[in-house]
Amino acid sequence: MAGRKRRTKDEETITATKALPGAGDGADPSGPAARGPSARTPASAGTRAGSAGMKSGGRTLAAKASAARSAKTPRPEAAGRAAGQREPAAARTAAGTTSGTTSGNPAGKASGNPAGNRATGSAPDPARTRGRTPTPEAGRKPPATVLAFPEPPRRKRRRNAWIAAVSALLLTGLFFAFLFFSPALALKTVVVEGTQLLPREQAEAALEPLKGRTLPSISDADVESLLADRPEIESLKVAAQPPSTLLVTVTERMPVAVLQDGAQHVLIDEEGRRLAVAADRAAVPLPLIAGGTEAVNAEVFPSITSVLAALPAEVLGRLESASAQTVDSVELKLNSGQTVFWGSADASAAKARVLEALLKMAPTDPPVEVYDVSAPDRPVTR
Repeated sequence: MAGRKRRTKDEETITATKALPGAGDGADPSGPAARGPSARTPASAGTRAGSAGMKSGGRTLAAKASAARSAKTPRPEAAGRAAGQREPAAARTAAGTTSGTTSGNPAGKASGNPAGNRATGSAPDPARTRGRTPTPEAGRKPPATVLAFPEPPRRKRRRNAWIAAVSALLLTGLFFAFLFFSPALALKTVVVEGTQLLPREQAEAALEPLKGRTLPSISDADVESLLADRPEIESLKVAAQPPSTLLVTVTERMPVAVLQDGAQHVLIDEEGRRLAVAADRAAVPLPLIAGGTEAVNAEVFPSITSVLAALPAEVLGRLESASAQTVDSVELKLNSGQTVFWGSADASAAKARVLEALLKMAPTDPPVEVYDVSAPDRPVTR
């Protein structure tokens, strides 16, 4: 609120002017608008306007304009009640400002400033503190927040891989335990194949102790140990046929000659091993080695048997006997009465091919009595 004197012809009029809120007429920055929400309440504005009207007496044009501006503002009573309900502290501050202004003392403007509120002990304005975040008390830290992060994909994959590996091992162990101990896979039948020298019934009887055991628990070594005393067998192969059959396939040694042992004829292989006994010599298409069973111990025996082992089955079946005076003088006798001079056991494969070709030649006149293949690149017939 500000006052100034204006002198006219008849009288001296004191005009009171009031700066309305929001008017751009050079309001005092230290006035009610600058002091905050409590100084801008409608109740204080109405009271200041009423005081200015009483001092002017209502006779000047300036007083009338002030009264017109005051009429546009809300009624002081209603505005005061509303402001009192919302902000009682601000209303009390505005009342103190109004009383100071009415007395006409410029110092009264300072009675409604915030410093006066602090001096009188008024409560803080709720409008200024509304919506603010309360600060933590001194000496106390805000509670910590724990963030839960997802598990890394690599660690999850590693854990899943371990679980899968352990599960696979457990399943494999259970499977093998079932195979080894399940009575459903117990051996009941043994089948032996590939035997000619060895009687089949004898081989199956020798494998009888395996019956009752589960098929996965029977190995080749178990079968070989039961047939180890059979010289006819060179090798064998074992195959399980679930649920209860064992198949044994035998590969026998090849006999190359016959030794006469009294009234019996013994079949021998290249190493002189006795393979079987032939009841009828005519039923055995193999050459007879002279000297009986003692020929096995002779120095020339390995040379004779190595030559016989190199011959094709067709040629071997046409031989009557084989003999040798020295290791370099092996001779073969054919069923036709013809003689084959072999010489040493060297290059036996080449000599066997040449002899096979000579025997396929057409008969000559006179017939051939001797086939000399001691030099396979220059064979001679006589």
